[in-house]
Amino acid sequence: MTSQYHAVQEAWRKDPFGFWLDAARGIDWTKPPETAFDADGGVYGRWFPDGELNTCHNAVDRHVIAGNGARSAIIHDSPVTGSKRTISYEALLAEVKALALTLTELGVAMGDRVIIYMPMIPEAVFSMLACARIGAIHSVVFGGFAAKELAARIDDAAPKLVLSASCGIEPTRKVEYKPLLDKAIELATHKPGAVIVKQRPELEAALIDGRDHDWEALRAKAMAQIDAGTDVPCVPVKATDPLYVLYTSGTTGKPKGVVRDNGGHAVSLHWSLKNIFDTDAGETFFCASDVGWVVGHCYIVYAPLLRGATSILFEGKPIGTPDAGTYWRVVAEHGAKVLFTAPTAIRGIRKEDPEGEMPKRYDLSKFTALFLAGERADPETLLWAENALDRPVIDHWWQTESGWPIVANPLGLGLMPIKRGSPTVPMPGFDVQVLDPHGQPVGANDMGAIAIKLPLPPGALPTLWNADERFRESYLSQFPGYYATSDAGFLDDDGYLYVMGRTDDVINTAGHRLSTGEMEEAVGTHPAVAECAVIGMADDLKGEIPCGFVVLKKGTDKDRATIEKELVAIVREQIGPVAAFRQVLVVDRLPKTRSGKILRRTIKAIVDDQPFDTPATIEDPAALDEIRTIVRDQ
Repeated sequence: MTSQYHAVQEAWRKDPFGFWLDAARGIDWTKPPETAFDADGGVYGRWFPDGELNTCHNAVDRHVIAGNGARSAIIHDSPVTGSKRTISYEALLAEVKALALTLTELGVAMGDRVIIYMPMIPEAVFSMLACARIGAIHSVVFGGFAAKELAARIDDAAPKLVLSASCGIEPTRKVEYKPLLDKAIELATHKPGAVIVKQRPELEAALIDGRDHDWEALRAKAMAQIDAGTDVPCVPVKATDPLYVLYTSGTTGKPKGVVRDNGGHAVSLHWSLKNIFDTDAGETFFCASDVGWVVGHCYIVYAPLLRGATSILFEGKPIGTPDAGTYWRVVAEHGAKVLFTAPTAIRGIRKEDPEGEMPKRYDLSKFTALFLAGERADPETLLWAENALDRPVIDHWWQTESGWPIVANPLGLGLMPIKRGSPTVPMPGFDVQVLDPHGQPVGANDMGAIAIKLPLPPGALPTLWNADERFRESYLSQFPGYYATSDAGFLDDDGYLYVMGRTDDVINTAGHRLSTGEMEEAVGTHPAVAECAVIGMADDLKGEIPCGFVVLKKGTDKDRATIEKELVAIVREQIGPVAAFRQVLVVDRLPKTRSGKILRRTIKAIVDDQPFDTPATIEDPAALDEIRTIVRDQ
């Protein structure tokens, strides 16, 4: 199939506003927009300023109204609890209505904020949709997040109510949520008026009289009211009204609340699931993320449901629940057409299954493609996955702020040629350019700062929560007229983008600007390396020199000293002696966030003996201790 990408991209370039008004016709509106974009609204303009809609109606009600209520909406697959549950669109509507009624009776109204602090259970999805139904603004905080970090989000969002659960389940432990939530509310200046707790069979939490409510008791009461004739209609909101606020780490230590509006969000996600991920109504989509991250918001909850597809809600890990074949088991059992996960998950699977034997145990006949995003997908990981799966493995690149892929290989439009190491080409709406320090575009294949010419498309953040000026300073001030992504890279002669790392991951070695991502790519070609991270280490003579940390594949029989020497030789051969890559250390695991991003800045702080705060999102603090010990002993 010849890709339609260039024709679609040209249609957007010729008439960007007409393009998005046309895409908006895929959404149900209580008041259809006549104006695509108001350049004078908000910080840099607002999409569909005269439109009104309800996101919950578009994600749930309209499919039931169309006669598709029996279709599966959510498949909850939880290997950590041994449970599975399929929820139809009709059943989803009943649950969402009941919770929406409960929220309303507890005083939550349009524009109020609700914090959702939950594990990967269906009630987390009900919570998001119930808020959307009544026009409340939800803010999902990753379940198990530290009390201090949760308190900061409570103070910033000022929620009227918190929806939570008694615990989350990890492969080797239970994470008690309620004590963390109680401590966060104690620390916060703002005090939510009520807390609703879903008690899980694995652990029951103590409830505080007068503030806390049992989920099931309130659900039973609301269901009875609805059965008796109480209606819970969807509340129409402006397209420019916020649907949710999602917090991302700020450099000042204060979290940044990324705002997502209702109209642009619905239009962009509805368009992207079909055109980028080639998934439509009645098909099954498996996004192995968490609802606490933007990927979970967009491609576990909203995009599949807006499209009328079936979404797999997975409560488990890529390895250890029970083995490195769990993703392939889920894909086969539920007939997933597409899997979307993080490169670090595939690297973890590759480490446990270096020969790629696990996928052969399962019937993957309905499976068409693997999508990767979250951090750079190195070519060796892509090659391993291609060989193991015999399917396209598609890297794509986006951010919490963008809300959907900035650069991708659009499977639904017909695949472009895959170039390993590149997430491929910009999607309609994203005018991606690579700039020098003065804001001028650089030539093809020249490294620079990746920026997006304003306006950002529908679905991208219009601002930060109660912080327009901070939004301008953080994203729009470096290059006037552009959104600064804080990533560095280059565009090749075919217009393919290569994202080589954060701008502060480009190091200066004796006057030479070098990409740590390029060095990681070279290190990853060694047959014994499962994953790696290269950081810039302070050096009195050269300013910075690279230092590598590598995790080896299971069953590697070479000694570490030999491997370290071979890695130095590989970088010298592929990049040249100018890289000055002489220091490489083997570790058992790399420190990562729960979403799979390697904590390169924190590793650099340890190597340079600089103070740092352990990131709140860290998955395994012991990984930092290992690096501290290894660095100290060098």
